[in-house]
Amino acid sequence: MSLEQWGLIYIGIISIIGFYVMGLDKKKARKNEYRISEKTLWILSFLGGAMGTYWGMKHFRHKTKHTSFREGLPLLAIIYLVIVIILWTR
Repeated sequence: MSLEQWGLIYIGIISIIGFYVMGLDKKKARKNEYRISEKTLWILSFLGGAMGTYWGMKHFRHKTKHTSFREGLPLLAIIYLVIVIILWTR
């Protein structure tokens, strides 16, 4: 497998994890349980999970009132989408 393929697989897996973690944090918020820190959500996003975290934010309607998430995550997701397109077309 090429490096580009590994990159796509990595971004895909970490995006799925980002989606899952956003849903898990929403579930914990509803139950008043110990939450996943915003710092952890951002680190996960910066490590390649931005698209999944963004989709999770939209799907679970979680963190949508936080300006940093509402404005920052879409921008980061677009950056990673461009990276995916570049890797896909190589």
